[in-house]
Order: sequence, then structure tokens, then C-alpha cells
Amino acid sequence: MGKVFIVDVTKCSGCYACYVTCKDEHVDNEWLPYAKPMPDTGSHWLKIEEKERGQTPYVKVTYMPIMCQHCDNPPCTRVCPVNAIEKRKDGVVIIWPEKCNGCSGLEKPLCIDACPYGVIYFNKTLNIAQKCTMCAHLLDGKDTLWKFNVPRCVDACHTGALIFGDEGDPKIKDLIKKAEILKPEEGTKPRVYYIGLPKPFFAGQVVDPVADEVIIGAKVKAIDIATGEVKEVETDELGDFWLRDLTLNHRYLVKVSKDGYYERTIGVVMADKDKSLGEIKLYKITK
Repeated sequence: MGKVFIVDVTKCSGCYACYVTCKDEHVDNEWLPYAKPMPDTGSHWLKIEEKERGQTPYVKVTYMPIMCQHCDNPPCTRVCPVNAIEKRKDGVVIIWPEKCNGCSGLEKPLCIDACPYGVIYFNKTLNIAQKCTMCAHLLDGKDTLWKFNVPRCVDACHTGALIFGDEGDPKIKDLIKKAEILKPEEGTKPRVYYIGLPKPFFAGQVVDPVADEVIIGAKVKAIDIATGEVKEVETDELGDFWLRDLTLNHRYLVKVSKDGYYERTIGVVMADKDKSLGEIKLYKITK
């Protein structure tokens, strides 16, 4: 069975241990025939994409590790003029450094622009294209001191955000069922799966303007106009609410209610990005 990465975005704290460890493994180290040394600057075989989301004061930062996706339908292999890029039986995609000629005569290797994920880099000093190898030298037992059947980045991850294994393993299968892939429209069939990819959220605060205090336990409901699906949360001890995991570019009818208060309809809100709905005022029912 082929090897796969699973990235649980909800567990990534942005500590950069995986990034630093990848550098430690490959900068100034030659792992032939799999890879020549990575440059200490300009190349990120594993990079952390930081996304600032929302609007003040409701802001979140999401960290997402991005590496070669080791696609089953890799576009990079089809553009290489010297057949230096190979898809192994275990799923690992390798750019063989002793075959690669950097697409001699061109400004940069063709595989760089062919990759929809932007994870192939040009080592101008060596005149070759380079990327994540899944630490194939470790998987193949070429480093006799390494006793773990995982890449260095996975071993370094202390939060459990990076998982590695065989796609036939029942535990891995279960995780894949919960996961998504990046850019499915590209048809590349990647072997890196993501759990908890960022989805739009609405946030805000519910207050009683007469009493001049926040309202705890108010129900905030978002109804997907297209599907009828309902998302509902209650305000916390600060009167704040977070409606998470909304469907991108869907329209939601947003309502707020609390026993003893008049229900309020906020209106129809487009989930085209993370949004602050601001301060929402509810008024007590008076007799």
C-alpha cells in the first residue's frame, strides 16, 4: 500500500518544529540518490501557511503545513524533458537529482510552474529542481541510525498534527474519511490529506443595551438558504458567539433569540469570508 500524509489543521499550533526539522535533515546533507542538499534560504520543502482570519475583534490565525502532495496524477512528471521525476510504487514522487538538468536553456525548470501547489523549488547553485522527498532515504533504511518508519517532520510534531502511514492501515483509512485534499479541481489525486481545513465563520456579541450588559446563553442560528442546514450556537460568558464551519459562498439567514427577549433577524449574510457581525442588541419583552 502507498504512503500518505495526514495533516490535522486543528492541531497545528504554528510552532514550526516540522519546518526546522526538515531544514536540519536536508540543509548541507546529501542523501543520494534521493536528494542533494537543500539551500539554507529560499527553499521550503515543508512550509507553514499562516492565515489571519476574521475581522477585529473576532480574529483567528490558522496554521497549515504544505509540502509536496505526492500526487497519483502528478503534472510535474509530464513536463520533465529528461524523465527525472518518478512516481514510486509506494506513492512517493522523487525528482532524481542526478538526472535533473534544471531544464537547461530555460529560466527555470518546467515542473515548478506545472505544480499547482507551488512546492517545487529551483536550486540555482546545483541547477536542479528540488522538493519534499517524504524522507525516502529514511523510509528505505539508508540512515541506519533512524529507527522510525516516518519522515523527520512527523517525528518532530509534538501536537499530533502530522500523521504518516500506509493508506491500507485501518486507522489511516478512518482518518482519510474525515479529510479533504487541496485543490481537488486540479485532478492531481494527492497523497496528503487535510483534516479541519479552514471554513468561513460568523462571530459577534449579543448585548442587552438597556441593562448595559452582555447576554449569556442567547441562541444564534444560521440557516443555509440553499440546503436548509442549520448551524446553532449559544453565546458564552462574554456574550460572544462563533458560528463555525459554514459552507463557502453560501447565504445564511441569521437569527438571534433568548427567552424573555424579542427574537431578532439579522438578515441574509454571505459566507464568502470570515465575518464579524458586530454587536447585536436584544430587547426584553415588556408587558
